[in-house]
Amino acid sequence: MIRNFRMIPFLFLLSLFFSGGQLYAYEAVVTHVLDGDSFRVRQGRQIQTIRLYGIDCPEYRQHGWRQAKQFTKRVLARQRLIIQPMDVDRYGRTVALVYVDGRLLNADLVSDGWAWLYRRYCHAQPLCRELNQLEQNARAGKKGIWQKKKPMPPWVWKRKKYK
Repeated sequence: MIRNFRMIPFLFLLSLFFSGGQLYAYEAVVTHVLDGDSFRVRQGRQIQTIRLYGIDCPEYRQHGWRQAKQFTKRVLARQRLIIQPMDVDRYGRTVALVYVDGRLLNADLVSDGWAWLYRRYCHAQPLCRELNQLEQNARAGKKGIWQKKKPMPPWVWKRKKYK
């Protein structure tokens, strides 16, 4: 499941919480996993939907969607998360980097072969270069979705489905 390739030092984590008196990253608890790359969290009394930054998992009923969702569910089960917002998408979801026990969930999904790097929306360098390398490694190792000869990226699958 999760390998220990990305650890976040404690002091860096603290610096994410406070910068100039403003809260940038925050802790939350998962309430519901929607699919491989989105879920709902609770922070205090507030519930919000999180979309993982820089990646795209298979869509509902697409090859690998169930396994991607199960991977995310397993990792997030009863865990406190650190949410580092990067953006808000057109649906009002917080697009974020999500850390669980010092590990970056976004990267773990790509590394284990359950997500593509979403090149169109991944602009944070060097993170996107690292995600690209993790995707290449997963492809070469035929992990997850890469066991299929030519897996269709979710953005292409959706376009074909809704035509």
